[in-house]
Amino acid sequence: MRVTRRLLARGIPAQLYLWFAVIIFGAANSVTRKLTEIGAQRFVDGRNPISFCNVLFVGNLCALIVLILIYGKQFKSWKLQQFSRDKWFNLTLLAIIGGAVAPGLIFQALALTNVNNVVLIGRLEPPLTLALSVWLLRDRVNFWEIVGALISFVGVVLTIFLPSTFQGMTEMKNYFSLGTGEILTAIAAITLAASTIIAKAKLSQIPLGFHSIFRTVLGTIIFFFTALLLYGENHFMDALSPFLWKWMLVYGPVIVVVGQSFWMAGLKVSSVSQVSLVGSFTPVIAVVAAYLILWEVPTLAQYIGGAVILIGVIVGQIGIQRKQSSDHAANSKINSTTELREIESKVGFKGM
Repeated sequence: MRVTRRLLARGIPAQLYLWFAVIIFGAANSVTRKLTEIGAQRFVDGRNPISFCNVLFVGNLCALIVLILIYGKQFKSWKLQQFSRDKWFNLTLLAIIGGAVAPGLIFQALALTNVNNVVLIGRLEPPLTLALSVWLLRDRVNFWEIVGALISFVGVVLTIFLPSTFQGMTEMKNYFSLGTGEILTAIAAITLAASTIIAKAKLSQIPLGFHSIFRTVLGTIIFFFTALLLYGENHFMDALSPFLWKWMLVYGPVIVVVGQSFWMAGLKVSSVSQVSLVGSFTPVIAVVAAYLILWEVPTLAQYIGGAVILIGVIVGQIGIQRKQSSDHAANSKINSTTELREIESKVGFKGM
């Protein structure tokens, strides 16, 4: 709690903290890819010391430190003994799929396809979450939210379906270019949407701090041992490499610690609608960051798909803003696991 209190005590507007956080999170994919490219130039015995697995593992450790500093003092108020077996099961399931499986898929996708594809195809998560909420949980949403979700979904489909160049479009070639990286990103989006639904249905009363810490701890442990099983016992042998940690001292403090601290500070005093609005700009920031950091120029499919997704985001935000006048929840602060997962589905990958 001290971290967020110190930030809020400086008198900086809460939304400014959210914008800082979203800018950092938007750059996370590109920074991660850049670090692995740097590591590829300094192989150690044929291994990249800054592998995606090492970055995710060390980044999660940094995130855990931040979460403990923010929520640690709330431990006595969590009343863990009152959690039922069903809650523990769902907490564990959520930690595995949301804290280990989905991030692992995203990092693997970053190794196989360009950042813009990961960012744009990852936008499957918000409309899918909305659809599942209406179907399974009977949530009530307004017309604009539905239209916005449908438009965003069409944008993702166009990103996958359209050719990467204008010549390919005129010659009717290279349509539907779906590689392994794109498939992994789509699976990650589906997985994260499922985790949001589980949180809404089963874990709405779980304290936010405990859920965040539990998910990070168990997710990191599961990811660590799964990577060892898949890639061999030597997979993390460079996790203590000085070369890795030299760069992780940039990634960890800036992307994870500063980004997460700004995010938590903004969440403390911002309404759901405010956080949703700021978070919805993450894809735009991510595409710009990919160009500035990696010189990754969007393809024709990404331009068209990204523009359609942006229109969908704007339309969806109209629906959220219209809720403000009739729905008290839109103006309330974020205090539950459910609200946090819904907001984070709009933000996407946060470097951890």
